[in-house]
Amino acid sequence: MITLTQLRTFLEVAEGESVHQAAARLFVTPPAVSAALASLQREVGSALVSREGRGVRLTEAGRVFVPYARRVLGLLDEAAAAAAGQERPEAGRVRVAAVTTAGEHLLPRYLASFRARYPEAEVRLEVGNRARVWDVLDNHEVDVAIGGQPGAEGRFVTLATRPNTLVVVAAPTGGKERALPLSRNVTVADLAERVWLLREPGSGTRATTEELFEELGISPRTLTLGSNGAVRASAQVNLGITLISRDAVARELSEGNLEEWRREGLVRRRAWHLVGRAGEDLPATAALFVGHLVGSATPRMEAFRLA
Repeated sequence: MITLTQLRTFLEVAEGESVHQAAARLFVTPPAVSAALASLQREVGSALVSREGRGVRLTEAGRVFVPYARRVLGLLDEAAAAAAGQERPEAGRVRVAAVTTAGEHLLPRYLASFRARYPEAEVRLEVGNRARVWDVLDNHEVDVAIGGQPGAEGRFVTLATRPNTLVVVAAPTGGKERALPLSRNVTVADLAERVWLLREPGSGTRATTEELFEELGISPRTLTLGSNGAVRASAQVNLGITLISRDAVARELSEGNLEEWRREGLVRRRAWHLVGRAGEDLPATAALFVGHLVGSATPRMEAFRLA
């Protein structure tokens, strides 16, 4: 019989392709990891990993097995959370995934107000690029996700939305006497001659920026950075300009540490999507969380709207 320990061990080995790394993360010995793998492979009847130098690699059977193992563990975690929160949703657990911009700059205020309202509730948040976010939602490793419009036809459903405006920002120019927030009217030539700061491949913001380049007919120099924080800080010290969610730079714009570049058609109007799996009811605590996002409008925080 396949055990949860075997599945967790296999996934740790699959992620790092190392028995020793998996042992360290699981707080067990390398022989214990090897024994769990051997038992799992006997149960499955196929070799899932093979030795390669000082490490291991997945076989074809192992690569096929990975998503099933993830889904089994995700479903069990979901079942435990749903059962624990059924009688008292306000004391249950909700698992959330969010793309980087939303996780770093949008969600913290909503999470703070949710925890203030339901102090016994547990929130688990995973932040990653959009591919990772939709992947963990699809594999039942989270209950809901927040990102751009999901691309998986039929597998996901948008539960609620909130505006997400992307603007071009740069280091301030001109004197300090200008009224805040700072802005500047620019031409296509201004945009073409500057270095553009981009997020990593797989980022939704990067994809939107590349669409903007095509619309403008420009091929500017670019610099790729791995996080919103790095992009924002680099823009402030004049390393380049960037297209970024207004949610991510609201403070910098209000304090005059960045200025918005304006031109007709430059602003990108998108939406944050609160997403669940199609055809499935939310666990009670996750439903409570969704209701909070929809009903949490304050002067400093715009509520989501049901789709």
